This record gives sequence, structure tokens and C-alpha cells, in this order.
Amino acid sequence: MEKIIINGDTTLKGEVAISSAKNSVLPIIAACILCAEECVIEGAPMLEDVFVICSVLQDLGCIVEINNVNNTISINSKNIINKEPNIELVRKMRASFLIMGPMLARFGSFKLSMPGGCNIGNRPIDLHLKGLKALGAKVDTEHGFVLVEGNKLTGCKINLDFPSVGATENIMMAAVFAEGTTIIQNAAEEPEIIDLANFLSSMGAKIFGAGTGSITIHGVTTLHKSVYKPIFDRIEAGTYMACAGITKSKFKLIGVNEEHLRPIISKLTECGMIIESNGEEMIVDGRECYKPVDIKTLPYPGFPTDMQAQMMSLLSMSHGTSVITETVFENRFMQVPELTRMGANIKIDGRVAIIDGVKKLTGCEVKATDLRAGAALVIAGLAATGITTINDVYHIDRGYMNIEKKLKALGADIKRIKI
Repeated sequence: MEKIIINGDTTLKGEVAISSAKNSVLPIIAACILCAEECVIEGAPMLEDVFVICSVLQDLGCIVEINNVNNTISINSKNIINKEPNIELVRKMRASFLIMGPMLARFGSFKLSMPGGCNIGNRPIDLHLKGLKALGAKVDTEHGFVLVEGNKLTGCKINLDFPSVGATENIMMAAVFAEGTTIIQNAAEEPEIIDLANFLSSMGAKIFGAGTGSITIHGVTTLHKSVYKPIFDRIEAGTYMACAGITKSKFKLIGVNEEHLRPIISKLTECGMIIESNGEEMIVDGRECYKPVDIKTLPYPGFPTDMQAQMMSLLSMSHGTSVITETVFENRFMQVPELTRMGANIKIDGRVAIIDGVKKLTGCEVKATDLRAGAALVIAGLAATGITTINDVYHIDRGYMNIEKKLKALGADIKRIKI
């Protein structure tokens, strides 16, 4: 067990390098199951979730080599022998379910326990299973397990009731070896979907339309090895941008582009931030970031639910009243009691949060209840007067690589201690 301790009310400066996207790397690692040759992922973030899904693949029989020095992961799935991974590993992380599509596509059957993850609301796997059934798979769900069988998958049109990122990814991977053509309609449009499609294409898959609401996959018979570097993490970038706003600081982000951050940039600009980008670097100036804004979370290209908690911390010190409407998950205001403990004035009515800005936050002992709620507490702690102690930081480590080291390099008074 570890804690993060922040002595707040400090101005930040300098530059911070943004890691590769966790939400790209996880499905890309799962997709390596489709190839019987070695694949190499360059610039991979060394995160707890990444280690967990690598352990899941190792449990299946994959050879996985992680190089912490140059942040590469080599995966050879040639000798997979297990078709039912360890229950405890799967329960650690919801993204474990992403191995279902590629395992079905390559081996024709697979059994998986229901996955775990952050407790941020109901996230059913119905859309995943609906897509696999449409491709011709037989699905049985009972006693906490999912058994999927389908020795011959056939391409078809699949219309998703909701543009689910995970379902889109799973169906894409399952359809790679399906006979004929598969069209996913109402598909998720997130940049991470494009990244997965690009990785699959680098191995020889034929995928078109990723990043739009209609993705077409022409089935192939085999895939080959690939060396690939995922895109940057837009949520990590947005989190550091919020840090600049709440601390009234100006610093540089390295390894980012404006395209994937437009929904976040739009709201931060409304808050008063000045943001300049040259395609690979971004200057974020939060010295005049005071204005309240209203936010409604939506699937991409709407405002991301994964930035809602961080924006709430920022808006808790704005000059006025802001309203956040959470439409994606029904239980994603878990940071509110902890922010209130620090002095924030936030009221919840169902899926709506009303934030009246306060002049100051005060450091105290708080608890990270999930990944993004934990990031929100780090942001609040940077601006709070006095000492903020954040417990259960393993949640934060699931999505942020070396967060205290990166903030310390920007001038934050922050440290991690073992309990």
C-alpha cells in the first residue's frame, strides 16, 4: 500500500512528456493473440493495467517480454495452450474481456469469467456478445462465466445500440478472420479505435472506415508480425492540462497533437486557458483560467467521460457556477465526497453535478475510489492550501505512468510513500 502526499498551492512550469494511450495499448496487446508471430509494441506505458493484461496473455501461453528501460513489449502468441485464463487476473480489469474476440477468431472457442474494473456504473457486455452472435458464434452465460464457440465466423452487418468502444474493438478483432465482409454500424469513433485498426492493418488486416460510425472489415486468412507505436494518451494530456488550469500555471506538453484533444481544448478555452499547438508540442497557459463552464459527457467526438472528474476539480475553483451532466456512466461522481472534504461546493442531482466555485481548497486525507477520481484528487491537491494525502493510489497507477515524478519535474511538491 502506498500514499501520495502533496503540499499544494504551487505554480508549475517546464515540460511534461505524455505517454502512449492506455486505452489503445490494451486492445492492441489483446490483438496480438491473432498473430502466430512475434509483435512488438514500442513506447508502451508501464501501467498496472498493462501488466495485468500481459499476465492474462502469459496465462494463455503467450511469451511476453516487457522491457522497462525502453518501454517495449514483445508478444509471441504462437504457442497458446490455455483457453480459460485465471479468474483472479480477469477480475482485476474490465479490459480483460478484449481477449474474447481474438481468441474466438483464432481458436473457435473461449471461456472467460466476468471481468472486473473500476466501480463507475453498469457496463454490460451485451453489445460485445450480440456482435459475436451475429458473426455466428454460440454464446452461453451462466455462473459468472461466458462461453463462446464458433469454428466458422461469417461476416455480416452489425448495428450497435450504443457506440461502445469495447464492443467495437472486440467485434473488429473477431471479424478479422471471418469469411466475407463485416460492417459495424453505429461504431465507436474514438481515436483509440483508429489506432487499433491501424495496428491490425499493419499485420495484414483489411479494415476501412475506422474513426467513423461505419467500419468495414474484409476477412483474411492470416496475419503477420508487426512493430507498432500507439498514439498518445489524450486523457493523460487532458489531466495535465487541467493541472495547469487549477494551479494558474504555464507549461509544455510533449508528444501530443490538437486533433485528438479538441473536445477537451474547447472546454478549457471556455474556462479561459490559452492553448497553442504545433502538431507535436502544446503550450498550456492556465494563468487566466477562472470562468465556469457547463459540460455534458458524450461518446467521441463529444466531451470524454474519462475527463469529467478532472474537470470537476478545476471547476471547483472557478468564479461562478458550473454544471456537469454525466450521460455515459451512472456512478461516476465518486470523487464528489472527497472533493467536498477538501472544501469544494458540489451538489449532485442524479446524473447532474452543480459546482459553485470556491476561493480555496484545503488539503486533507482523501481516498481514490477509482482511476479518474484519483486523478481528480491529485489535481485538487496541487491547488489546495496545506497537505493533501491520497490513499488507495493503486487506482491512479492503473492509468498514469509516474504521475508523481512527472509533476515533481514540473515543480510540484509531491511524493509517494509506502505505508
